[in-house]
Amino acid sequence: MSFSRRQTLAIMAGSGLSVMLGGRMALATPTEELIANFTGGAEITGEGLTLTAPEIAENGNTVPVEVDAPGAESIILLATGNPNPDVGVFHFGPLAGAQMASTRIRLAGTQEVVAIAKMSDGSFARAAQEVKVTIGGCGG
Repeated sequence: MSFSRRQTLAIMAGSGLSVMLGGRMALATPTEELIANFTGGAEITGEGLTLTAPEIAENGNTVPVEVDAPGAESIILLATGNPNPDVGVFHFGPLAGAQMASTRIRLAGTQEVVAIAKMSDGSFARAAQEVKVTIGGCGG
């Protein structure tokens, strides 16, 4: 099968356009994709989630973080500037005494820590805190 010059140019232009459009669709950050997967694309409107993290962390290797969301079924914790932003997901059953969790996370540098809670009524709440890291964590 042979193509004329005009057909070859049309094929090249079409493939170039598909590469450009495909690149635009892939502009969602890993954090945005994780939030969309957790929420199922639902709007985050609710309140009732408290995220406690230090404003300044002297060491990015061990940054204490606490999340508290009374009435939550689950909470996802994300570090937006890390190579792998998903820190963890906490699930709470019906016998949980409190819907809170605390942990220490590693941060690659100054970045925002985000928590999203799925409440028992199906709504979602969001809280965020920027943490300034003075000594390198994951990456430095």
